[in-house]
Amino acid sequence: MTILPKTRLLALTLAGLAAATPAFAHHPMGGMIPATFTQGLLSGLGHPVIGLDHLAALVGVGLVASRFARGLMLPAFWLVAMAAGVGLHLMSADLPYAELLVALSVVALGLAATMRTNLPYGLIAALFAAGGAVHGYALGESIIGAEATPLAAYLIGLVTIQTALTTGVAFAARSVAKGTLTAPALRLAGLTIAVTGAAFLALPAFA
Repeated sequence: MTILPKTRLLALTLAGLAAATPAFAHHPMGGMIPATFTQGLLSGLGHPVIGLDHLAALVGVGLVASRFARGLMLPAFWLVAMAAGVGLHLMSADLPYAELLVALSVVALGLAATMRTNLPYGLIAALFAAGGAVHGYALGESIIGAEATPLAAYLIGLVTIQTALTTGVAFAARSVAKGTLTAPALRLAGLTIAVTGAAFLALPAFA
């Protein structure tokens, strides 16, 4: 009885992902390259939040991680790979269909969160690493051409906000589920994330 309000709150929050338009802005600086430490930091903090696909992925990471005894270590695979993905973009590495891969990773994370049983820990770690890399590559687009100081601040912001979101969602999901892997609200949240990813797959820009 006591977890019902929390369950409804989580379900309503995640349902907002599906209701929101995929046309969210992806650049906190309005598309301008950050020129100062503060601008770089704010861009790094805001970019994964105002990009609906990135936000849905981070929620998915937290939901899936919450189901494992050592789950709070799993977001580290995402974060390290995300930073590497940013670095690859800055080094002018080519990743074809990056936005398509981002959307597919959102779908995969959502589906993993809906499953009644857990996938192997190693497989989830690999999923997080692959997803983190493609999201990092996409996030690196807005910082290309920046000087060293705003670039470093951008990376700090990215790591900080994504650490806070993934671990925060994991803690919240554990509180709601109370150890029950099949909690309906959490599975509904995972389904919402998968639908969000599918919506991005349908966008003409990803065709």
